[in-house]
Amino acid sequence: GVNAVIDKDLSSALLANELAADLLIVLTAVDHVYLDFNKPGQRQIDVMTVDQAGQYLDQGHFATGSMGPKVRAAINFLHGGGRRAIITSAENLVDAVLHNRGTHIVPS
Repeated sequence: GVNAVIDKDLSSALLANELAADLLIVLTAVDHVYLDFNKPGQRQIDVMTVDQAGQYLDQGHFATGSMGPKVRAAINFLHGGGRRAIITSAENLVDAVLHNRGTHIVPS
């Protein structure tokens, strides 16, 4: 055997693309994606383009063991033909889908 890690977020994005889904929802412990998370200047992101998401990821805004894989999954999904990704908490799911709450990542 070989040790391996299968990331659930990236796997979900791949599966969603294979199924030709329009929407990917990634659930996490927080209601939005934030820049400068848990820092005094923390900023909530309501909507960002896939290009903005990539720039923020490249700038190190999203930790590898935390929000990074979720944002990367959204980027991969949109590059694979998806139309929109939402990152939010389970408690915020219905509002995220029906009322544009959470963080929505859209094509550029």
